Amino acid sequence: MLEIVTRHDLPTLLLIDDDMVSREVMATVLTMSGYTVHTAADGPAALDLLAAGECVPGVILMDAQMPGLSGTQLIEQLRALTQARLYTISASNAPDQVIAAADGFLLKPFTPEALTKLIEEHQAQLQPPAADGLDSDETIVNPETLAQLREMMPETAVRQIYQAIVADLGRRIAALEAAIAKGDDPEVRRIGHAIKGGCSMAGALQVARMGAVIEGGGIGVTGSGVNHLDNGSTVLRDLRAAAANLQRMLEAEFQA
Repeated sequence: MLEIVTRHDLPTLLLIDDDMVSREVMATVLTMSGYTVHTAADGPAALDLLAAGECVPGVILMDAQMPGLSGTQLIEQLRALTQARLYTISASNAPDQVIAAADGFLLKPFTPEALTKLIEEHQAQLQPPAADGLDSDETIVNPETLAQLREMMPETAVRQIYQAIVADLGRRIAALEAAIAKGDDPEVRRIGHAIKGGCSMAGALQVARMGAVIEGGGIGVTGSGVNHLDNGSTVLRDLRAAAANLQRMLEAEFQA
């Protein structure tokens, strides 16, 4: 008797194919390779599964050409219900617009190894740049920007700009921590964008870089069926350290 072992590192699959034999063979082979597989005979059945919460896939395999609801129209409705990666499958070349709307394409027959490779390649493309940590030699404030500000306004006004940035960072770090706790990836990215934009204007390079990491998804990974903010504590620690470095620069550069 064959032993089927589900691998928890593999995403749950939703397989949509109107051909029963093709669907069942693919489902069996993929299940034997460790995938958890749900199947649907057509687009409406797949949408019903997703809407009812009966299936929460990380990856959807969708036949490129099926009767009724299919193609780009089906892809659009699937994306409204799930963040799963969506790959079209076909025994022949799929329409260009369908391939363009999907995240990838597999030519039937394909092996489980080919699917796993496609998933890994797509994940590598989505993987955000990791936070590199803080370098002790990294520039905290661009000296040219600081000099330009000093030419444009009194010393007290320049000091107030950086004081406002430090105070704002304190508020944004608290908001960021709350967003991470909730798993709110869009809010995390929004906060990162705000940090990057404001600090870049003032030449606060180290903090701005951390903001760019956060905006680029350096705290979270989405779209894989597993939504998590996996290295939030590390990025928060580095962001707090960058804010502290900026505060120390402020105290040293603008001595009372």
